Amino acid sequence: METFRADMQTMALYSELLEQLEIFDGRRSVATLKGNFAIKGGYVYLQYYAPGGTLKQLYVGKEGPNTAKLMEDFAGGRAAEAESEVILSRLGEQVRAGFSTRSSGPMMRVLRSLVDAGVFRAGGVLVGTHAFETIGTMLGTRWSGSIFTEDVDVATVALPDLEADIPKTIDALEMGFFPAPGLNPKHPTTRFAVRGSKLRLDILTPKKQESEDPVPIKRFGCAAQPLPYLGYLIENPVHAVMLDKVPILVNVPQPARFACHKLIVSQVREVSSHGKAAKDIHQAYLLMSFLQQERPDDLDKAWEIMVAKGPKWRHYAMAALKSVKRIYGFVPELEGV
Repeated sequence: METFRADMQTMALYSELLEQLEIFDGRRSVATLKGNFAIKGGYVYLQYYAPGGTLKQLYVGKEGPNTAKLMEDFAGGRAAEAESEVILSRLGEQVRAGFSTRSSGPMMRVLRSLVDAGVFRAGGVLVGTHAFETIGTMLGTRWSGSIFTEDVDVATVALPDLEADIPKTIDALEMGFFPAPGLNPKHPTTRFAVRGSKLRLDILTPKKQESEDPVPIKRFGCAAQPLPYLGYLIENPVHAVMLDKVPILVNVPQPARFACHKLIVSQVREVSSHGKAAKDIHQAYLLMSFLQQERPDDLDKAWEIMVAKGPKWRHYAMAALKSVKRIYGFVPELEGV
């Protein structure tokens, strides 16, 4: 199964890092904005770069004791935020050393910009291979034979009180992202790619209607590709740490749901995506065999919720488990299996 298990000290540091990131994210304020105060004709303005790279100017008030105190507090807050980032970086380095992981380069730039833009606070959930790797870190393992890609998939859920502009955010990175056209040129894009690179950002959303047309997500300023079975995967996500020079806080699916969902999607892929289906089966096996030993109740609950959704769900899941048994000789201890 997995080739590496983190020691207790590393996992204790991971828990502390997760807690510190949650605190840092919860107290994001004007002090985290990239900008400065400017005084024009006796009036004070805050000039800052909003998520997405747009320069904005906010009127604060007339120059005087009140605005002077505000600017002083801003400077103090900025210093506190810088100190927090140093602490997070140190903790992150210790956890990375425990896992012997390296920086992920361009992909982390994209994800960090989405974090700063509030995409995950607005309900974005990281899915796909990067979520699988991140879940492994959360569980204290590195998976054996894991297939890594440069795709960044973000599924969205409805939290209408927050907004983020994904197109502006990734455009501000100046990494060469462009909207990749879909099969129907009349449809809005749900994918952003970089010419000459495998780096890609896919925007997904649960399928709620028969139509497979892209769904406008107003609060994210873009459209998302509706996918069946995705709602089950991203319901009640959990916080997790993505390790980098400065770690970031993202949302990922519950590990047991991720495993069960992989069983389903492995059976509904087109024959042209046989390689991806094999990867689905492999990831499902790794996660289910781990959870069977470490968190069997989580696996039982996720399985129960999934098969209760209907005979089609159960049929696909059982068919996938036959593949898991045939390839890996593993059968999870689940009700009805």
